[in-house]
Amino acid sequence: MSQEEKIKPELECESFRENLATAEESGKRKWVFPRKTHGKYTTYRNIVSAILLILLFVIPFIKTSKGNPLFQFDFLNRQFYLFGAYFSPSDFYLFSIGFVTTIVFIILFTVVYGRIFCGWICPQTIFMEHVFRKIEYLIEGDRNKQIRLDKQDWDSEKIRKRLLKWSIFALISFIFSNILFSYIFGIDEMIKMIKEGPANNVGLFVALIIFSALFYLVFAWFREQVCSFVCPYGRLQGVLIDKDTINITYDFIRGEGEKGRSKWKKNEDRKLAGKGDCIDCQQCVVVCPAGIDIRNGSQLECINCTACIDACDEVMTKVGLPTGLIRYASENMIEKRTTFKFNARVIAYTLILFILIAVCTSLLFVRSSVESKFLKVVGTQFTIQDKNIVDEYQFSFINKTSEIQNLNIKIISPKSAEIELVGYGNKITIKPKELLKGTAVIKIPEADLSKTKQEVVIGVFDNKGAKIDEYKTNFIGPTKELF
Repeated sequence: MSQEEKIKPELECESFRENLATAEESGKRKWVFPRKTHGKYTTYRNIVSAILLILLFVIPFIKTSKGNPLFQFDFLNRQFYLFGAYFSPSDFYLFSIGFVTTIVFIILFTVVYGRIFCGWICPQTIFMEHVFRKIEYLIEGDRNKQIRLDKQDWDSEKIRKRLLKWSIFALISFIFSNILFSYIFGIDEMIKMIKEGPANNVGLFVALIIFSALFYLVFAWFREQVCSFVCPYGRLQGVLIDKDTINITYDFIRGEGEKGRSKWKKNEDRKLAGKGDCIDCQQCVVVCPAGIDIRNGSQLECINCTACIDACDEVMTKVGLPTGLIRYASENMIEKRTTFKFNARVIAYTLILFILIAVCTSLLFVRSSVESKFLKVVGTQFTIQDKNIVDEYQFSFINKTSEIQNLNIKIISPKSAEIELVGYGNKITIKPKELLKGTAVIKIPEADLSKTKQEVVIGVFDNKGAKIDEYKTNFIGPTKELF
C-alpha cells in the first residue's frame, strides 16, 4: 500500500464536516478567539489592507479636472460616475454586461486561483481582521487574555474593557457609514448635510443610524459567520474549485509521514521514526479567524487568509524543519509532489480573464457622450409639401457628460433628405445630464423616395464637425401609385 493510500483514509474520515467550526454540538455559538499572527504574509496583507482603507477614505475627495467625482453611485437620483465618467439610466445595459462579466470572472478566477479575493481584498475580511480585530487586540489583548476575559465574571475590568471596545466599534461603524454614504450622495453633499444637522436631514440621519447599527452588528457579533452563512461566494466555493485549484493547502504527505503527526521531541529523528513533520502544535488552528483546522482539507469556512501559513512557518523555523508545510498549492500539487506551473489551463483561463476585463473596460469608454433617438410619432401620417414627403418624429437627446453640449443635427443618408427640430432648427444646446425632448420633421424629395419604407440615418455632430452619435429610423412614405 502506497504512502498516499495509508494517509487518505485518515483524511477522508471528514467527521469535521458534520459540525460547524463556530457552533457547539448543542447548537450554542462557539466564539472564535484567533491568536495574533506574525510573518511575511501577515505583513503583505497589512500593507494591502492599509492601501485599500486609505483609498476608501480618499477616493470620495478626488475629483477630475471637470469637477466630477471619481466614483459615485447615486441610486436615488440615478446618477453614476465611474473613473470620473458620467453614466445615466440609459447606460444600464453596460451595468448588465458588467454584472455578467463579473460573475464569469469570479467563476474562472476561483477555479484557477481559489479564494484569494476573500483573504486579501474582500471588505468583510479587511474590516474584520485589519480594523475591528486589531482594536480588540489593543483593548483585550491576545487570544489567551481574550478567552480569560470572556470567562470571568462581569467585574470592573470586564465592564470597562467591553464598554470601551463596543463604544469604539460603534464610533468606527458610524464613521465608515458616513464614508460609504459619500459614495452615494457625494462628499460635498454629505458635508453640507452634516453641517445642516440631523433636524434638517432626518431621512439621511435615520438611514445612517440603521446602516451603522447593521455595520456594528456584523463586525461586533456576526463576524466570521457572514462568510459561512450569508456570502454566496463562500457557498459557491465547493462547487467551483477542483483538484487543480490553488488554495491554502496542508501538505498531508509530508505532514503525516508513515505514522502520522506527533508532538515534537528534542533530538528525535522524525524521518527515521516514520513520523510526519506536523508536530501537532495546533498553532494553525488557534490563529484561524474561522476556527477551522486546515489539516482537514478544503473547507467552506476557509477564506485563504494565510494566517495558518505564517503560524506554521514560524513553528517549523523554531524546530528546525523546512517551512511550507502549509502553503499555496493545489491538491494535485500535493499528491503528485509538483510545483505551480503556468500550464495551458491556467494560461487559457488567465487570458480569458484579461479579455473580459478589457472588453468591459472598453465598453465604458467607447460609448457616445450624447444619446439620441428619433421615433415615428404614433398615429401620424406623412404629408406632401412642395414635392417633398414630410414625416414627424419624436426626438430625445441625453447629455451623458457634465459639460454643455452644442450639437448640430444632420441627415447622413439619404443625402437629399433634410431634418428640422421644431423650435430649434438644426442646432441645439443641451445642459449637463439633461434630457431634451421634442418633435422633428424629416423631408425627402418625392423623386428620391424609391420605396414606401426608407431607412434614414441621422447624425449628431459637435461644433467641430465630429460625429458624436447616429440613429437609424424608418421613413414611411406613400406607395408608388400615389406619386
